[in-house]
Amino acid sequence: MNKLSDSNHPSTRLPLSIKGVLIHEGQVLLLKNERDEWELPGGKLEPGEAPLTCVTREIWEETGLASQVEFPLTPYLYDIAGAGSVLIIPFSCRASNFENLALSHEHKEIGVFPLADLGKIKLPIGYRKVIQEAVTVKRSKLRA
Repeated sequence: MNKLSDSNHPSTRLPLSIKGVLIHEGQVLLLKNERDEWELPGGKLEPGEAPLTCVTREIWEETGLASQVEFPLTPYLYDIAGAGSVLIIPFSCRASNFENLALSHEHKEIGVFPLADLGKIKLPIGYRKVIQEAVTVKRSKLRA
């Protein structure tokens, strides 16, 4: 087999980022990164870690919130300008409230934004789409 077409060759692997969409009382929790973009809490899998464990661990580490996974959302590729692509694996999560938030050293700011105001902040389109997907799925479950 050609080394470049080998699925185990490093050039064929994409980094993964497991993200959590936390919506409470019409507001979404976001974190400001080093690129001055708002993003969802989350991060990389640790060796042997399951994605569901990863997302709740990352939410705890980055915000101080205990959370539970509700359902998976649509994965997508995010192109970080000049740094390549990352496969985003998002999940809708829930927390009982957004009180006592604790900002980790990994981010510049922590914020809670009304869903209607997301167009006013620097938030990548992929995050906007999965937030909207989470809202849509939650609404459809309430109607069922």
